[in-house]
Amino acid sequence: MKAKDFYNVAVYLRLSKDDGEAGKAESNSITSQRDIIRSFIRKQDNMEIFDFYVDDGWSGANFDRPAFKRMMGDIESGHIDCVIVKDLSRLGRDYIGSGRLIQKTFPEHEVRFIAINDNYDSLTADFNEESLVLPVKNFINDAYCRDISVKVKSQQKMKRESGQYIGAFAMYGYRKNPDDKNHLIIDKYAAGIIESIFEWKVDGYSFEAIADRLNGMGVLSPMEYKRSNGEKFTTGFRTKKRSKWSAQAVRRILMDETYIGTLVQGKSERVNYKVKKSVVKPAEEWVRVPNAHEAIISKDLFEVVQQLLKTDCRSASGKNTSHLYSGLLFCGDCGEQMTRRVNRYKGQTKVYFICSNYNKNKKCSRHSILQDDLDKLVLYGIKSRVELILDQMAVISKVKDLDMRYDDIVAFDKEIVDLKAEQEKYKKLRAALYEDYKKGIIGEEDFKIFSAIYEEKYAAIESDLEKQMQNLKELFKNGLEAGMKLEQYKDVLQVESLNRTTLVHLVEKIYVYDDKRVHVVLRHQNQFIKVAMLCDFLKHSEAEGKVN
Repeated sequence: MKAKDFYNVAVYLRLSKDDGEAGKAESNSITSQRDIIRSFIRKQDNMEIFDFYVDDGWSGANFDRPAFKRMMGDIESGHIDCVIVKDLSRLGRDYIGSGRLIQKTFPEHEVRFIAINDNYDSLTADFNEESLVLPVKNFINDAYCRDISVKVKSQQKMKRESGQYIGAFAMYGYRKNPDDKNHLIIDKYAAGIIESIFEWKVDGYSFEAIADRLNGMGVLSPMEYKRSNGEKFTTGFRTKKRSKWSAQAVRRILMDETYIGTLVQGKSERVNYKVKKSVVKPAEEWVRVPNAHEAIISKDLFEVVQQLLKTDCRSASGKNTSHLYSGLLFCGDCGEQMTRRVNRYKGQTKVYFICSNYNKNKKCSRHSILQDDLDKLVLYGIKSRVELILDQMAVISKVKDLDMRYDDIVAFDKEIVDLKAEQEKYKKLRAALYEDYKKGIIGEEDFKIFSAIYEEKYAAIESDLEKQMQNLKELFKNGLEAGMKLEQYKDVLQVESLNRTTLVHLVEKIYVYDDKRVHVVLRHQNQFIKVAMLCDFLKHSEAEGKVN
């Protein structure tokens, strides 16, 4: 590169948050960089500052920076023929990108490059500096950036796993504790809105109906509420100048485990330290910490709503809410939801339900049942089941006071016994499969196929077995109260007619069969089964004189 008589200089200054580490904030400050470069230029008689280009708060891991882009635009326009930085790391910490700029891009535009503290000047640099010293320094800068990225990720991971909140903003319904920014506390006003949203969903309101109701009440959307509190909050979900409640916003709230006290973080991660783009991680890789903060919604209510979200709960035509059985009523034979029909004839109105599979394509029978008949059967089914459970309470309450061995109860539990027998069957099948493979009876491909099938079956049974054992363990340890709020079941004995709230909180599913039989599946069904089993065990043990 030939020397010029005069140079128009671009002074490039950069400082990232990472540069504040290890006491470097003062030496790397924008002011410090500016003073060093100005002092250098004052000693030159053929240089004049064209402009200052300042990227304050921008990482050197990539070149997607506003001031840097503006400088490159001025270089391409021919306004600049010299770039001066304090040191190579200010230009960038990506050694490939920095090397390309210094060795190719700047020379192509006849731009002189000077890094003052590294004693580098492209006009006077010899072969060793160009080919050895410069790449090594750029590589070290890149390694520093990568090391910082690894440390930051490690610290964030540790904080997430310990239940510390590391988000920039608290989610709607919470705010950061002023005494501990890594802990969430309830925002009473917003928490009240959250409670209403969950209650309205249970009452049968659709996402759209809930959003419309909130907008009609003049309730600020989560974004507008944060802005009203002085938070500089932005989101990619905003589509209008003033954000309103939307069906999507309501849906996100109803599915957020945060509201039951579980802190869920790490849902996405940066591709790498050089790329700003983030990718969504699989749900099983999210970091979940239960009881990290105070809950707004009970776990029971949250589970009820999650069950409703899995089914079709669209509101009836011209109404905001769903019908009484929406999301709960299913065909006993094909498993599809039942469809509600209204028949008006000669001034009389009859409401009945038919199988949606029959209604759509006649692939099932009608399973038709009048709502009046269904109401009576469901209410009777609930009451009879509850009466049975409450009758068993007197027996089950003895569990804590009796000297019984848990292993004896496990051996009496038919579900657990059957699951263990099924598991043992697949264990033997796997062993026999391996022997057949060793003897050459089956080939390697068949061995792999059937081995994978048996492994999958074995793992599924293992999961079911763990759940059954846990249910029994809790019941044995704490009695009938374990995980069950019996007061609501006592109250139902006094109910004379069903309402949506009672039904949704008590019932998981209702199956209607072609002969008009109705089977009601109550919530906590597994625990009810264990209650009955434990009751039988106690009666059996008393009969044999094993307990007093």
